[in-house]
Amino acid sequence: MSDYEHINVWTEGKVGVIQLNRPESLNALNRKMIEEIVTQLEEFESKSDIRVSVIRGNEKTFAAGADIDEMLGESPLSFELANPFAVWDRLMAIQKPVLASVTGYALGGGFELALHCDVIIAAEDAKFGFPEVNLGVMPGAGGTQFLTRIIGKRKALEWIWFGDHKSAVEAEQLGIVNRTVAPEIIFEETMRFAAKLAEQPPISLRLIKEAVNKAEDVPLREGLTLERKNFYLAFDSKDQKEGMRAFVEKRRPSFKGE
Repeated sequence: MSDYEHINVWTEGKVGVIQLNRPESLNALNRKMIEEIVTQLEEFESKSDIRVSVIRGNEKTFAAGADIDEMLGESPLSFELANPFAVWDRLMAIQKPVLASVTGYALGGGFELALHCDVIIAAEDAKFGFPEVNLGVMPGAGGTQFLTRIIGKRKALEWIWFGDHKSAVEAEQLGIVNRTVAPEIIFEETMRFAAKLAEQPPISLRLIKEAVNKAEDVPLREGLTLERKNFYLAFDSKDQKEGMRAFVEKRRPSFKGE
């Protein structure tokens, strides 16, 4: 465990786990909590023995939104001076795989946190949504951008305009969630997925993540250029030598992240 105020942290093998821990507020995300999450992800990023990170809530909820009490007295100038979204930019810079294990509610900022992750595994009874419109505001930590890229403009507008909740099954059908599982095995299944991913070659995972993320932002030609560059870079790794040698020798490869 850690000495953080709003998260618990531990490792299981090659997987680092961050558990959101503000149960009294349904894990509502305040600025300190987001700072702690990102700081710990950066810590995992710096450790060669940690290859995958998991962000999870508790049995009842993932994160039910941003901390509204914290925002009540804000103004455009106070936001500009505080720059509260700079920490979210750091989250986008994480190169290792990050998984979200979603239980209960993932709303507002909680939904945005999940969308910043590379893979979302959700309990079948989980709920997703952006209720900000019902407070007279809108998503501000990437919700409009991530959701539109996944489900398209028209469906994103309808969903965000009305502030509705959608089930994990609906979210999976829309391509938001990778897979849904029974609530009683959500954390076990997430860790099984993470442990399997952690056995893949770390350098390849990083290069693939960079190329896939770039595909959403740049023209095809530019994306192809990056893909080819990363393909070439992989051949400078010991893991590439090990992977191809193991294939020829008909054995299981052992990847070291070198």
